[in-house]
Amino acid sequence: MTTEKRIPDPSLWSADVERIVRELAEAGRLRAHELLVIGASTSEVIGERIGTAGALEAAAAIYAGVEAARKDIAFIPAYQCCEHLNRALVVEEEAARRYGLELVHAVPIPKAGGSMAAYAYGKLSNPCLVESIQAHAGIDIGDTFIGMHLKRVAVPVRPSIRSIGEGHVTMAITRPKLIGGARAVYEPQNVLTAEQSADHCE
Repeated sequence: MTTEKRIPDPSLWSADVERIVRELAEAGRLRAHELLVIGASTSEVIGERIGTAGALEAAAAIYAGVEAARKDIAFIPAYQCCEHLNRALVVEEEAARRYGLELVHAVPIPKAGGSMAAYAYGKLSNPCLVESIQAHAGIDIGDTFIGMHLKRVAVPVRPSIRSIGEGHVTMAITRPKLIGGARAVYEPQNVLTAEQSADHCE
């Protein structure tokens, strides 16, 4: 005797996604028009192996959670496609133009692009696909691997909610590279000390 797997109320997933997006935005001081890459395996969310059982209901819940957080923060979401579209990203065309991103041509569907990317493509007002981005922060739901689309240097952020449904959650913010070696100062200072003033580089 077999029993059908029961999928929880997707609205619970939306609330959880909104919460972790807000946590990430706070940790990374994410500002309006900065890029947030989102990778999501809806198969993993519903408890199946990645790439085997995409669920548009899960995609809709994740999208709703992201949009709820965006009402206050106005970051730019970029939804990563699956490997069948070379992990291209769904963004608004205006955002692609703003950042000078290279457009590629395809229309993501659940079987080639993934349910999350396909759903986002259908919801954005003027969607397009771009080959790659260098995002300011990222969320990965279901271990889809978004690192290739993050700015250097990535810094892990531990979410208070470790999974959306059954999909494992990891998050990261980014920071500028530190340069200069032992003499370098990384925090602004109002007054130079004698030690800092001596032995100029020039």
